[in-house]
Amino acid sequence: MQTTNKMALVGLLLLVMIDSTVAQTPNVVNAKVQETSAAGGLKPAIDAIVEKQAGPLWIAYRIPAVARERTLCCFDSSERFRRAGSDCCMGCRLESNGDGSFTGSNSDCSPPEPLPYAFIFLRVEDRQIGKVRVFSPDCPLDLAGLSLFWLDDAKPDQSVDLLFGLAVTAPGEDESRKKSSSHQVVMAIAMHDTPAADRALEKMVQPAQPLALRGNAAFWLGVERGKTGLDLLRKYEKDDPDEAFRKKVVFAVSQSKEPEALKDLIGMARLDASPRIRGEAIFWLAQIGGRKEAELISAAIENDPETEVKKKAVFALSQLHDGQGVPLLINVARTNKNPAVRKQAIFWLGQSHDPRALDFLEEILTRK
Repeated sequence: MQTTNKMALVGLLLLVMIDSTVAQTPNVVNAKVQETSAAGGLKPAIDAIVEKQAGPLWIAYRIPAVARERTLCCFDSSERFRRAGSDCCMGCRLESNGDGSFTGSNSDCSPPEPLPYAFIFLRVEDRQIGKVRVFSPDCPLDLAGLSLFWLDDAKPDQSVDLLFGLAVTAPGEDESRKKSSSHQVVMAIAMHDTPAADRALEKMVQPAQPLALRGNAAFWLGVERGKTGLDLLRKYEKDDPDEAFRKKVVFAVSQSKEPEALKDLIGMARLDASPRIRGEAIFWLAQIGGRKEAELISAAIENDPETEVKKKAVFALSQLHDGQGVPLLINVARTNKNPAVRKQAIFWLGQSHDPRALDFLEEILTRK
């Protein structure tokens, strides 16, 4: 009896291991899949494929990623998924314009728990990597009959090195395509659950890099890299000589989920030497919303020495959620000593279409 139970347990463990192995490969259809190993190095394995195959084709491998409830799929799949009202996941047609989505089957739906990995896909044509995408395990993929070279044993740090090279060198592309391609590469780097990703992103925010790349890297430091990312953003928000980049850092800080990020944003709104940075921080505080943020924005209207910052804060009040800024705007319009600020408050009240704002506007228009 004990032997039978042990054999049953071993069989169950084997099934779990098999299921785990299968789950760690992407769900692809309409693809000619060929498996190979990257144990000898990721770049050599990819170079060997690219040299022999003119394409078009796809190369893919798995990376470690923080287990989080999110779906990395098509650009348009989330909206179509909501409109369809489906309980199933959406999938991507990788060879259609805009990575068009399709409705997955029940077997394509998200796993009960977030999985600690994602998939990097590289599109090769004319023996060059032209597109980089990152997908979560719950995204079914249609490759339209192309070959897919699946690489086992890919090392995450080697993946970061490869993608970093693609991010900082994008020859032969027009500016709009280059920007889009670079955005996807930097996003893919940020998804790696390895310290190498932090080091690569920090290299991208150096002053010698183009502003678009710096801003993109800063954004993903805020969104994906946790406390390490926030610490790096603090450094460049304070010390970077390029104010245009510092504005991008303010936005990146506003996207961080770290508890200390809000304090940093409030500090920028109150204390930064640059009026543009104070105004930017005030704007993003409004997008977060809440009583504390509303009070800080109102304080900026009263106390900031720059009229342009005051006007930016008035606009920020108009952006507060659920109309909570309307009474504050009415108060500004009634009491602020600066006529430009009062005028700005009245303008945004008129744009709100809130009944309280309309009552106030009627009051001042009919005043004798």
